[in-house]
Amino acid sequence: MSRRPETERSDWTDLDLLTREEAHGRLLAEIADTDARLAELGDGESDAAERELLQSRLRALREAAEDLIDHSKKG
Repeated sequence: MSRRPETERSDWTDLDLLTREEAHGRLLAEIADTDARLAELGDGESDAAERELLQSRLRALREAAEDLIDHSKKG
């Protein structure tokens, strides 16, 4: 443990940094899980709110995955 106060220590030593490929893989796994959860929902109104939230999450996950791919192609 460092003797420096918490505010003076670098966060970089404690971070588990991911490569773009690792992050993309994790996003794809989360997309698959979210797709599966959506498929389990019924058509009733009781599931409508959850379905809307999951669809919104799915859009955001897909955008993030695409951004990772786009950045890796540019660099």
